[in-house]
Amino acid sequence: MEFSLPLRVYIEDTDAGGIVYYVNYLKFMERARTEYMRAQGFSKAAIMNDALMFVVSALQTKYLRPARLDEQLNVTARVIAAARVSLCFEQRVYRGEELLCEAEITVACVDSNTLKLKRIPTELLAALKH
Repeated sequence: MEFSLPLRVYIEDTDAGGIVYYVNYLKFMERARTEYMRAQGFSKAAIMNDALMFVVSALQTKYLRPARLDEQLNVTARVIAAARVSLCFEQRVYRGEELLCEAEITVACVDSNTLKLKRIPTELLAALKH
């Protein structure tokens, strides 16, 4: 299942030339992953109540075209691999139909107190795999 989050580019997202600063694409993708999990019934608060956190353990990004100030974008997120302690997301940023940026981002599930790897809860894994 692919999730899509619409967002607008604000001045705070851009460099002096009005172009989205490269690291902000990662912030957009983080928002999309968070909203994707919320849409599956797993908000940040619910996950943190279980002493869980997801931390980025790997990412591969390709920047294709620049986004600019005030443009409307769509950021997608979809799980392409799931294991006991990690999820791999395929994420893309579009302006209309035009692909601007794409990434594969792996997140690891850790205990929020110890930061040691922890199994992803069965119900969360099942919801994200469908």
